[in-house]
Amino acid sequence: MSLSTSTPTSPGSPGSTGTSLPTVPDDLLSIGDLDGPTIRGILDLAIELKRDPAGHSTALAGRSVALIFEKPSLRTRASLEVGLHRLGAQSVVFDQRDSPLGERESVHDLGRNLERWFDAVAARVNRHAVITELADCCDVPVVNTLSDLHHPCQALADLLTLHERGIPLERAHVAFIGDGNNVCHSLIEAVVATGGRITVIAPPRHGPSADVVSAGERLGAITGGRVEVTDDPEAVRGVDAIYTDAWVSMGETEDPDKLEELTRFRVDESLMNLAGPEAVFMHCLPAHRGEEVVDRVIDGPRSVVFDQAENRLHAQNAWFVARLA
Repeated sequence: MSLSTSTPTSPGSPGSTGTSLPTVPDDLLSIGDLDGPTIRGILDLAIELKRDPAGHSTALAGRSVALIFEKPSLRTRASLEVGLHRLGAQSVVFDQRDSPLGERESVHDLGRNLERWFDAVAARVNRHAVITELADCCDVPVVNTLSDLHHPCQALADLLTLHERGIPLERAHVAFIGDGNNVCHSLIEAVVATGGRITVIAPPRHGPSADVVSAGERLGAITGGRVEVTDDPEAVRGVDAIYTDAWVSMGETEDPDKLEELTRFRVDESLMNLAGPEAVFMHCLPAHRGEEVVDRVIDGPRSVVFDQAENRLHAQNAWFVARLA
């Protein structure tokens, strides 16, 4: 079932099997850059690319993408390299873990160089301000594959996973429980943009950005979506999905007080049962087993975490095809 109502592409184009190419903005820095219809168009294209990878093996032939990593990566690097290769594109990895962007040379100069060789740049960075600066100075598309504030590619994969599980996005109710981090921010933006409801369950000191929540409330007045924040774990009653993430984000110093505060927000079998028998469990990975989630949940039949990981590839590929094909 199509998620969008856009017009099919012409014969011979990457979406010629009936899926249209959505019009996407120049850069993808946050889900806030996309409206609901655009998100649905990207997901429709992702579904088509996943269904028929061979039919799109030359969609990005002759294109090159720079992949920049300031942080270690499994899912992001693998899904980008393999995904771009499947589309016929070349990727070049720049490992910046020991040399943060702006240290050896300015972000401006880096961007002006990369635009001469590459058709797009995808960057996994420590600070969101860095990728914003890179997009400002670089004359090719820039994709945020993770920053301290946003994780838009993950949110697109999450929506694709919910759709595959038969959960209508416009009626989806997702509970995000734990630390209100970058993944939480992008999930708020994505769920509300597509008309769903998200309940963030977190201790007051570790909730999501007030700016992100306020923006979600304003957007919800247009889309019919809803965002609410509470510190009551029982708010998972009746949700379609329970989502959590590591309590200590990559690069953060472990805080024993924070971990103690978050203990009652651990996802265990009793919490899943409270949600209901049809609720799925979601996690962007890597998981700290025994901390934010117990083994019997993440390895259980209602866990979709590896579907989410796989769908990173398809969601990202859809954006690149829409922007570069």
